[in-house]
Amino acid sequence: MNTPEISHRPAHRVVSILAVSALALGLAACGKTEDPTVGQRLDSAVEKTEQAAAEARANTSSAMQSAETKMEQGAASAESATKNAANSAMEAIDDATITARVNASLAKDPDLSALKINVDTVDGKVTLNGPAPTTVARDRAETIAKAVEGVTSVNNQLVVTAS
Repeated sequence: MNTPEISHRPAHRVVSILAVSALALGLAACGKTEDPTVGQRLDSAVEKTEQAAAEARANTSSAMQSAETKMEQGAASAESATKNAANSAMEAIDDATITARVNASLAKDPDLSALKINVDTVDGKVTLNGPAPTTVARDRAETIAKAVEGVTSVNNQLVVTAS
């Protein structure tokens, strides 16, 4: 009966070794966190890079649209300012031209040429200031000023002085 004890011992021993091994592996697995593999780390890095690139593309697109909008607004503002400046310049040139033409027309009149008539023009409205030798000359100065192209109205402030 010695033999059966021997035959049970190796089987019992194998079972014990397997149980201890299973227990050791189980304990080792419980306390151990798996490190990612090189492939998993590479996949994670690629994913993060793709996300960063997508965010950068979105930010760049947004910034470009914002810059484009600001450039368009700036161009429109500059265009408007240029037109306003050009219109102001044209008005100033027109008023200066009107003043010069009224002065030239008054200088052609023998009764008004020697007088110091001040002619001011603002937006086509002419104001005459100074002396006039007679009421007729005063009225003629107004008629002469009204005849100049671009004059919209005349404010005749000429004063008749006795000579």
